[in-house]
Amino acid sequence: MNLPRRQLLRSLFGASALMPAVVQNLLADQLSPKQPHFPGKAKRVIFLYMTGGVSHVDTFDPKPALVKAAAEKKTFGKKNSIMLPSTWGSKRYGQCGTEVSDLFPEMAGIVDDLCVIRSLQNDHNDHFQATMGMHTGSVTVKRPSIGSWVSYGLGTENKNLPSFIALAPVLPYAGAQVWSSDFLPGAHSGTRIVGGSQPVADLARRAPSEKIQSLELDLLARLNKQHQTARPGDPALAARLQSFETAFGMQSEMPGVFDFSKETDATMQLYGLERGQTKGFGWQCLVARRLAERGVRFIELIDTGSSNNWDVHGEINNMIPLAKNVDKPIAGLIKDLKSRGMLDDTLVVWTTEFGRTPWGGPPHGREHYNKVFSSWLAGGGIKPGMVYGKSDELGIEVTENLMHVHDFHATILHCLGFDHTKLTYRHAGRDFRLTDVHGNVVKAILA
Repeated sequence: MNLPRRQLLRSLFGASALMPAVVQNLLADQLSPKQPHFPGKAKRVIFLYMTGGVSHVDTFDPKPALVKAAAEKKTFGKKNSIMLPSTWGSKRYGQCGTEVSDLFPEMAGIVDDLCVIRSLQNDHNDHFQATMGMHTGSVTVKRPSIGSWVSYGLGTENKNLPSFIALAPVLPYAGAQVWSSDFLPGAHSGTRIVGGSQPVADLARRAPSEKIQSLELDLLARLNKQHQTARPGDPALAARLQSFETAFGMQSEMPGVFDFSKETDATMQLYGLERGQTKGFGWQCLVARRLAERGVRFIELIDTGSSNNWDVHGEINNMIPLAKNVDKPIAGLIKDLKSRGMLDDTLVVWTTEFGRTPWGGPPHGREHYNKVFSSWLAGGGIKPGMVYGKSDELGIEVTENLMHVHDFHATILHCLGFDHTKLTYRHAGRDFRLTDVHGNVVKAILA
Protein backbone atom coordinates (compact mmCIF):
# COMPACT_ATOMS: atom_id res chain seq x y z
CA MET A 1 0.00 0.00 0.00
CA ASN A 2 1.34 3.43 -0.95
CA LEU A 3 1.11 5.45 2.27
CA PRO A 4 2.07 9.13 2.26
CA ARG A 5 5.59 9.67 3.58
CA ARG A 6 4.49 11.57 6.69
CA GLN A 7 1.99 8.82 7.50
CA LEU A 8 4.83 6.33 7.24
CA LEU A 9 6.84 8.38 9.75
CA ARG A 10 3.94 8.34 12.18
CA SER A 11 3.49 4.59 11.75
CA LEU A 12 7.17 4.15 12.54
CA PHE A 13 7.25 6.33 15.65
CA GLY A 14 3.68 6.16 16.92
CA ALA A 15 2.36 9.15 18.88
CA SER A 16 4.17 12.39 18.14
CA ALA A 17 5.14 12.77 21.78
CA LEU A 18 7.35 9.70 21.42
CA MET A 19 9.12 10.92 18.29
CA PRO A 20 12.66 12.26 18.45
CA ALA A 21 12.61 16.07 18.37
CA VAL A 22 14.55 16.18 15.12
CA VAL A 23 11.87 14.08 13.42
CA GLN A 24 9.10 16.30 14.79
CA ASN A 25 10.94 19.28 13.34
CA LEU A 26 11.17 17.51 10.01
CA LEU A 27 7.44 16.80 9.99
CA ALA A 28 6.79 20.49 10.64
CA ASP A 29 8.80 21.03 7.42
CA GLN A 30 11.80 23.37 7.48
CA LEU A 31 10.66 25.03 4.27
CA SER A 32 7.05 25.81 5.16
CA PRO A 33 6.08 29.46 4.46
CA LYS A 34 6.87 31.82 7.34
CA GLN A 35 5.94 35.40 8.16
CA PRO A 36 8.72 38.00 8.51
CA HIS A 37 8.91 40.39 11.46
CA PHE A 38 6.84 43.02 9.64
CA PRO A 39 5.27 43.31 6.17
CA GLY A 40 8.15 43.57 3.73
CA LYS A 41 7.78 45.14 0.30
CA ALA A 42 9.89 42.38 -1.29
CA LYS A 43 8.84 38.73 -1.35
CA ARG A 44 11.97 37.43 -3.03
CA VAL A 45 15.50 38.39 -4.12
CA ILE A 46 17.31 38.00 -7.43
CA PHE A 47 21.00 38.42 -6.61
CA LEU A 48 23.19 39.19 -9.64
CA TYR A 49 26.77 38.48 -8.62
CA MET A 50 29.67 39.55 -10.85
CA THR A 51 32.52 37.44 -9.54
CA GLY A 52 36.08 38.77 -9.74
CA GLY A 53 35.74 42.38 -8.62
CA VAL A 54 34.14 44.86 -11.03
CA SER A 55 36.01 48.16 -11.40
CA HIS A 56 33.81 50.93 -10.03
CA VAL A 57 35.69 53.70 -11.84
CA ASP A 58 35.02 51.99 -15.20
CA THR A 59 31.31 51.31 -14.62
CA PHE A 60 28.95 53.01 -12.16
CA ASP A 61 31.29 55.59 -10.60
CA PRO A 62 33.08 57.24 -13.55
CA LYS A 63 36.06 59.46 -12.72
CA PRO A 64 37.00 61.95 -15.48
CA ALA A 65 39.62 63.45 -13.14
CA LEU A 66 41.76 60.35 -13.71
CA VAL A 67 42.68 61.72 -17.15
CA LYS A 68 44.27 64.82 -15.67
CA ALA A 69 45.84 62.83 -12.82
CA ALA A 70 47.47 60.47 -15.30
CA ALA A 71 48.74 63.34 -17.44
CA GLU A 72 50.33 64.84 -14.34
CA LYS A 73 51.76 61.38 -13.51
CA LYS A 74 50.08 61.49 -10.13
CA THR A 75 50.94 58.36 -8.12
CA PHE A 76 49.51 56.54 -5.14
CA GLY A 77 50.71 53.97 -2.61
CA LYS A 78 54.02 52.35 -1.78
CA LYS A 79 54.53 51.24 -5.39
CA ASN A 80 54.07 54.80 -6.68
CA SER A 81 51.57 53.50 -9.24
CA ILE A 82 50.38 56.06 -11.80
CA MET A 83 46.68 56.77 -12.12
CA LEU A 84 44.98 54.94 -14.99
CA PRO A 85 42.11 56.68 -16.81
CA SER A 86 39.16 54.61 -17.93
CA THR A 87 39.13 53.35 -21.51
CA TRP A 88 35.45 54.31 -21.75
CA GLY A 89 33.56 57.54 -21.55
CA SER A 90 30.36 58.04 -19.59
CA LYS A 91 27.10 59.95 -19.86
CA ARG A 92 24.15 60.94 -17.73
CA TYR A 93 21.00 58.94 -18.40
CA GLY A 94 17.31 59.00 -17.59
CA GLN A 95 15.33 61.59 -15.72
CA CYS A 96 17.53 61.00 -12.68
CA GLY A 97 20.70 61.87 -14.61
CA THR A 98 22.79 59.06 -13.12
CA GLU A 99 26.16 58.82 -14.82
CA VAL A 100 27.02 55.39 -16.25
CA SER A 101 29.97 54.12 -18.28
CA ASP A 102 29.62 53.44 -22.01
CA LEU A 103 30.42 49.82 -21.10
CA PHE A 104 26.78 49.35 -20.04
CA PRO A 105 24.53 51.02 -22.66
CA GLU A 106 21.57 48.76 -21.89
CA MET A 107 21.73 49.14 -18.11
CA ALA A 108 22.23 52.87 -18.63
CA GLY A 109 18.77 52.85 -20.20
CA ILE A 110 17.13 51.59 -16.99
CA VAL A 111 18.83 53.88 -14.46
CA ASP A 112 15.50 55.43 -13.50
CA ASP A 113 14.68 52.04 -11.93
CA LEU A 114 18.01 51.71 -10.10
CA CYS A 115 19.46 52.91 -6.83
CA VAL A 116 23.19 53.08 -7.55
CA ILE A 117 25.44 52.80 -4.49
CA ARG A 118 28.90 54.35 -4.84
CA SER A 119 30.16 53.96 -1.29
CA LEU A 120 30.26 50.23 -0.56
CA GLN A 121 33.10 48.83 1.52
CA ASN A 122 34.16 45.25 2.26
CA ASP A 123 36.59 43.93 4.87
CA HIS A 124 39.14 42.13 2.73
CA ASN A 125 41.22 42.62 -0.41
CA ASP A 126 41.48 38.97 -1.52
CA HIS A 127 38.86 37.27 -3.68
CA PHE A 128 38.08 34.32 -1.41
CA GLN A 129 37.61 36.33 1.78
CA ALA A 130 35.82 39.23 0.07
CA THR A 131 33.44 36.82 -1.67
CA MET A 132 32.66 35.28 1.71
CA GLY A 133 32.14 38.75 3.19
CA MET A 134 29.66 39.73 0.48
CA HIS A 135 27.74 36.47 0.85
CA THR A 136 27.97 35.63 4.55
CA GLY A 137 29.05 38.80 6.34
CA SER A 138 32.26 37.12 7.55
CA VAL A 139 35.69 37.18 5.91
CA THR A 140 37.36 34.97 8.52
CA VAL A 141 35.16 31.93 9.27
CA LYS A 142 32.43 29.96 7.51
CA ARG A 143 28.92 31.29 7.96
CA PRO A 144 25.56 30.71 6.25
CA SER A 145 24.97 32.46 2.95
CA ILE A 146 22.56 35.38 2.70
CA GLY A 147 20.35 33.15 0.52
CA SER A 148 20.22 30.56 3.28
CA TRP A 149 19.24 33.22 5.82
CA VAL A 150 16.40 34.37 3.56
CA SER A 151 15.26 30.78 3.09
CA TYR A 152 15.41 30.20 6.85
CA GLY A 153 13.40 33.36 7.50
CA LEU A 154 10.73 33.01 4.81
CA GLY A 155 10.53 29.35 3.81
CA THR A 156 9.17 28.62 0.35
CA GLU A 157 5.98 29.37 -1.51
CA ASN A 158 6.42 26.26 -3.67
CA LYS A 159 7.17 22.95 -1.97
CA ASN A 160 8.19 21.41 -5.30
CA LEU A 161 11.16 23.75 -5.63
CA PRO A 162 14.03 24.70 -3.31
CA SER A 163 13.67 28.07 -1.63
CA PHE A 164 17.25 29.04 -2.59
CA ILE A 165 18.69 28.36 -6.04
CA ALA A 166 22.12 29.33 -7.39
CA LEU A 167 22.57 29.53 -11.16
CA ALA A 168 26.32 28.93 -11.25
CA PRO A 169 27.78 27.42 -14.44
CA VAL A 170 31.29 27.62 -12.93
CA LEU A 171 32.29 27.67 -9.28
CA PRO A 172 33.01 31.21 -8.01
CA TYR A 173 35.74 32.12 -5.53
CA ALA A 174 35.02 30.27 -2.24
CA GLY A 175 33.18 27.59 -4.20
CA ALA A 176 29.97 26.06 -2.88
CA GLN A 177 30.35 27.89 0.43
CA VAL A 178 28.76 30.81 -1.43
CA TRP A 179 25.40 28.99 -1.26
CA SER A 180 25.99 26.88 1.84
CA SER A 181 23.64 26.93 4.85
CA ASP A 182 26.57 26.08 7.15
CA PHE A 183 25.06 25.70 10.68
CA LEU A 184 21.50 26.52 9.56
CA PRO A 185 19.37 23.45 8.76
CA GLY A 186 20.60 21.86 5.56
CA ALA A 187 17.25 22.37 3.83
CA HIS A 188 18.27 26.04 3.42
CA SER A 189 21.38 25.36 1.35
CA GLY A 190 21.23 26.59 -2.22
CA THR A 191 20.55 24.16 -5.05
CA ARG A 192 23.02 24.64 -7.89
CA ILE A 193 21.92 24.89 -11.53
CA VAL A 194 24.66 24.85 -14.17
CA GLY A 195 22.83 25.25 -17.48
CA GLY A 196 23.37 23.20 -20.63
CA SER A 197 21.45 20.09 -21.69
CA GLN A 198 21.22 18.87 -18.08
CA PRO A 199 20.95 22.00 -15.87
CA VAL A 200 20.30 19.94 -12.71
CA ALA A 201 22.16 16.65 -12.24
CA ASP A 202 20.04 13.48 -12.05
CA LEU A 203 16.77 15.38 -12.47
CA ALA A 204 15.25 12.90 -14.94
CA ARG A 205 13.13 10.18 -13.33
CA ARG A 206 14.74 6.73 -13.63
CA ALA A 207 11.81 4.69 -12.34
CA PRO A 208 9.31 3.45 -14.99
CA SER A 209 6.53 5.59 -13.55
CA GLU A 210 5.81 8.18 -10.87
CA LYS A 211 3.78 5.60 -8.93
CA ILE A 212 6.68 3.14 -8.79
CA GLN A 213 9.10 5.90 -7.86
CA SER A 214 6.76 7.00 -5.07
CA LEU A 215 6.73 3.44 -3.70
CA GLU A 216 10.53 3.31 -3.84
CA LEU A 217 10.84 6.64 -2.04
CA ASP A 218 8.35 5.57 0.62
CA LEU A 219 10.43 2.48 1.32
CA LEU A 220 13.61 4.57 1.36
CA ALA A 221 12.00 7.02 3.79
CA ARG A 222 11.08 4.15 6.10
CA LEU A 223 14.61 2.75 6.08
CA ASN A 224 16.08 6.22 6.58
CA LYS A 225 13.88 6.84 9.60
CA GLN A 226 14.89 3.54 11.13
CA HIS A 227 18.49 4.61 10.69
CA GLN A 228 17.70 8.01 12.19
CA THR A 229 16.12 6.67 15.39
CA ALA A 230 19.60 5.68 16.56
CA ARG A 231 20.92 9.14 15.70
CA PRO A 232 18.15 11.55 16.75
CA GLY A 233 20.37 14.61 17.08
CA ASP A 234 22.05 14.49 13.66
CA PRO A 235 20.85 17.50 11.61
CA ALA A 236 22.64 16.24 8.48
CA LEU A 237 20.30 13.24 8.35
CA ALA A 238 17.23 15.44 8.70
CA ALA A 239 18.53 17.66 5.92
CA ARG A 240 19.14 14.67 3.66
CA LEU A 241 15.61 13.40 4.22
CA GLN A 242 14.22 16.83 3.41
CA SER A 243 16.32 16.87 0.23
CA PHE A 244 14.61 13.67 -0.96
CA GLU A 245 11.22 15.36 -0.54
CA THR A 246 12.38 18.42 -2.49
CA ALA A 247 14.08 16.36 -5.22
CA PHE A 248 10.88 14.40 -5.79
CA GLY A 249 8.95 17.64 -6.27
CA MET A 250 11.64 19.08 -8.54
CA GLN A 251 11.23 16.22 -10.99
CA SER A 252 7.71 17.40 -11.76
CA GLU A 253 8.24 21.17 -11.47
CA MET A 254 11.76 21.98 -12.66
CA PRO A 255 11.48 20.78 -16.30
CA GLY A 256 8.75 23.39 -16.79
CA VAL A 257 11.12 26.09 -15.53
CA PHE A 258 13.54 25.30 -18.36
CA ASP A 259 10.85 25.04 -21.05
CA PHE A 260 10.84 28.39 -22.88
CA SER A 261 8.49 27.24 -25.65
CA LYS A 262 5.65 29.48 -24.45
CA GLU A 263 7.84 32.56 -24.10
CA THR A 264 7.19 35.10 -26.86
CA ASP A 265 9.77 36.07 -29.46
CA ALA A 266 9.76 39.56 -27.94
CA THR A 267 10.68 38.15 -24.52
CA MET A 268 13.47 36.02 -25.96
CA GLN A 269 14.86 39.07 -27.76
CA LEU A 270 14.63 41.10 -24.55
CA TYR A 271 17.14 38.73 -22.94
CA GLY A 272 19.23 38.34 -26.09
CA LEU A 273 18.28 34.67 -26.40
CA GLU A 274 17.84 32.35 -29.36
CA ARG A 275 15.33 29.50 -29.39
CA GLY A 276 16.88 26.34 -27.99
CA GLN A 277 19.63 28.15 -26.09
CA THR A 278 20.32 26.45 -22.74
CA LYS A 279 23.20 28.43 -21.31
CA GLY A 280 24.65 31.92 -21.08
CA PHE A 281 23.79 34.82 -18.81
CA GLY A 282 20.64 35.64 -20.77
CA TRP A 283 19.43 32.09 -20.14
CA GLN A 284 20.23 32.48 -16.45
CA CYS A 285 18.24 35.72 -16.24
CA LEU A 286 15.15 34.26 -17.89
CA VAL A 287 15.32 31.17 -15.68
CA ALA A 288 15.55 33.52 -12.70
CA ARG A 289 12.35 35.28 -13.69
CA ARG A 290 10.58 31.95 -14.16
CA LEU A 291 11.80 30.72 -10.76
CA ALA A 292 10.63 33.97 -9.16
CA GLU A 293 7.18 33.44 -10.68
CA ARG A 294 7.09 29.99 -9.11
CA GLY A 295 7.78 31.16 -5.56
CA VAL A 296 11.53 30.65 -5.12
CA ARG A 297 12.68 33.08 -2.42
CA PHE A 298 16.34 33.68 -3.28
CA ILE A 299 17.82 33.24 -6.74
CA GLU A 300 21.50 33.96 -7.25
CA LEU A 301 23.03 34.34 -10.69
CA ILE A 302 26.80 34.00 -10.72
CA ASP A 303 28.45 35.45 -13.79
CA THR A 304 31.79 33.91 -14.63
CA GLY A 305 32.00 34.98 -18.26
CA SER A 306 32.78 32.58 -21.07
CA SER A 307 36.28 31.82 -19.81
CA ASN A 308 37.31 34.62 -17.45
CA ASN A 309 35.81 36.73 -14.69
CA TRP A 310 36.06 40.39 -13.74
CA ASP A 311 39.57 40.02 -12.28
CA VAL A 312 41.29 42.40 -14.72
CA HIS A 313 44.79 42.58 -13.27
CA GLY A 314 46.58 42.61 -16.59
CA GLU A 315 44.19 44.29 -19.01
CA ILE A 316 41.10 46.37 -18.26
CA ASN A 317 39.89 45.93 -21.85
CA ASN A 318 39.01 42.36 -20.87
CA MET A 319 35.92 43.99 -19.39
CA ILE A 320 34.47 44.57 -22.87
CA PRO A 321 33.24 41.00 -23.53
CA LEU A 322 32.32 40.57 -19.85
CA ALA A 323 30.11 43.66 -19.93
CA LYS A 324 28.53 42.70 -23.25
CA ASN A 325 27.71 39.27 -21.83
CA VAL A 326 25.58 40.65 -18.97
CA ASP A 327 24.41 44.12 -20.04
CA LYS A 328 21.42 43.26 -22.25
CA PRO A 329 20.17 40.28 -20.16
CA ILE A 330 20.18 42.30 -16.93
CA ALA A 331 18.39 45.25 -18.49
CA GLY A 332 15.97 42.78 -20.05
CA LEU A 333 15.30 41.17 -16.67
CA ILE A 334 14.42 44.52 -15.07
CA LYS A 335 12.15 45.45 -17.99
CA ASP A 336 10.47 42.05 -17.95
CA LEU A 337 9.84 42.07 -14.21
CA LYS A 338 8.47 45.60 -14.45
CA SER A 339 6.13 44.81 -17.34
CA ARG A 340 4.69 41.85 -15.40
CA GLY A 341 4.17 43.85 -12.21
CA MET A 342 6.81 41.76 -10.42
CA LEU A 343 9.46 44.41 -9.81
CA ASP A 344 7.43 45.93 -6.97
CA ASP A 345 7.83 42.80 -4.84
CA THR A 346 11.12 41.46 -6.24
CA LEU A 347 14.37 42.94 -4.93
CA VAL A 348 17.08 42.81 -7.60
CA VAL A 349 20.67 43.18 -6.38
CA TRP A 350 23.69 43.74 -8.64
CA THR A 351 27.02 43.45 -6.86
CA THR A 352 30.57 42.12 -6.76
CA GLU A 353 33.12 41.40 -4.00
CA PHE A 354 35.18 44.61 -4.28
CA GLY A 355 36.22 47.30 -6.75
CA ARG A 356 39.47 48.10 -8.54
CA THR A 357 42.27 50.57 -7.93
CA PRO A 358 42.09 53.87 -9.83
CA TRP A 359 45.81 53.40 -10.48
CA GLY A 360 47.23 50.85 -12.85
CA GLY A 361 48.69 47.41 -12.44
CA PRO A 362 51.04 45.84 -14.96
CA PRO A 363 50.72 46.05 -17.86
CA HIS A 364 47.31 47.73 -18.30
CA GLY A 365 45.03 46.49 -15.52
CA ARG A 366 43.82 47.35 -12.04
CA GLU A 367 44.47 45.80 -8.61
CA HIS A 368 41.98 44.65 -5.97
CA TYR A 369 40.35 47.43 -3.96
CA ASN A 370 37.90 46.94 -1.09
CA LYS A 371 37.80 50.45 0.41
CA VAL A 372 35.20 51.67 -2.06
CA PHE A 373 33.18 50.03 -4.84
CA SER A 374 29.77 50.21 -6.50
CA SER A 375 26.59 48.13 -6.61
CA TRP A 376 22.94 48.79 -7.32
CA LEU A 377 19.52 47.74 -6.04
CA ALA A 378 16.16 47.83 -7.78
CA GLY A 379 12.56 46.93 -7.02
CA GLY A 380 10.95 45.72 -3.80
CA GLY A 381 11.21 48.51 -1.27
CA ILE A 382 14.05 50.51 -2.86
CA LYS A 383 13.82 54.14 -4.00
CA PRO A 384 14.45 54.21 -7.75
CA GLY A 385 16.42 56.70 -9.83
CA MET A 386 18.93 57.79 -7.22
CA VAL A 387 22.59 57.60 -6.27
CA TYR A 388 23.64 56.91 -2.69
CA GLY A 389 27.11 57.63 -1.36
CA LYS A 390 30.09 59.28 -2.94
CA SER A 391 33.78 58.66 -3.43
CA ASP A 392 36.45 61.29 -4.03
CA GLU A 393 37.28 62.58 -7.50
CA LEU A 394 39.70 59.69 -8.13
CA GLY A 395 37.63 56.91 -6.54
CA ILE A 396 40.09 56.20 -3.72
CA GLU A 397 38.13 56.99 -0.56
CA VAL A 398 34.48 57.20 0.45
CA THR A 399 33.66 60.84 1.11
CA GLU A 400 29.93 60.58 1.79
CA ASN A 401 27.57 57.96 3.28
CA LEU A 402 29.84 54.94 3.62
CA MET A 403 27.86 51.69 3.32
CA HIS A 404 29.57 48.65 4.79
CA VAL A 405 28.60 45.17 3.60
CA HIS A 406 26.80 44.68 6.95
CA ASP A 407 24.66 47.76 6.19
CA PHE A 408 24.03 46.38 2.69
CA HIS A 409 22.80 43.09 4.15
CA ALA A 410 20.72 44.77 6.84
CA THR A 411 18.95 46.84 4.18
CA ILE A 412 18.24 43.82 1.97
CA LEU A 413 16.73 41.95 4.94
CA HIS A 414 14.66 45.02 5.85
CA CYS A 415 13.11 45.06 2.37
CA LEU A 416 11.99 41.47 3.00
CA GLY A 417 10.41 42.41 6.33
CA PHE A 418 13.20 41.42 8.73
CA ASP A 419 14.83 43.20 11.62
CA HIS A 420 18.36 41.97 10.93
CA THR A 421 19.15 41.97 14.67
CA LYS A 422 16.31 39.50 15.31
CA LEU A 423 16.77 37.07 12.43
CA THR A 424 18.99 34.77 14.49
CA TYR A 425 19.86 31.11 14.92
CA ARG A 426 21.19 29.45 18.07
CA HIS A 427 24.47 27.66 17.43
CA ALA A 428 27.39 26.69 19.67
CA GLY A 429 25.88 28.48 22.64
CA ARG A 430 25.17 31.84 21.05
CA ASP A 431 22.74 33.53 18.68
CA PHE A 432 24.18 34.17 15.24
CA ARG A 433 22.89 36.48 12.52
CA LEU A 434 23.93 37.51 9.00
CA THR A 435 25.19 40.90 10.16
CA ASP A 436 27.06 39.52 13.20
CA VAL A 437 26.97 42.41 15.73
CA HIS A 438 27.07 45.19 13.15
CA GLY A 439 25.00 46.84 10.45
CA ASN A 440 22.41 49.57 10.05
CA VAL A 441 19.46 49.76 7.68
CA VAL A 442 20.12 52.54 5.14
CA LYS A 443 16.75 54.27 5.35
CA ALA A 444 17.68 56.94 2.81
CA ILE A 445 17.34 54.45 -0.06
CA LEU A 446 14.02 52.94 1.04
CA ALA A 447 10.90 53.74 -0.96
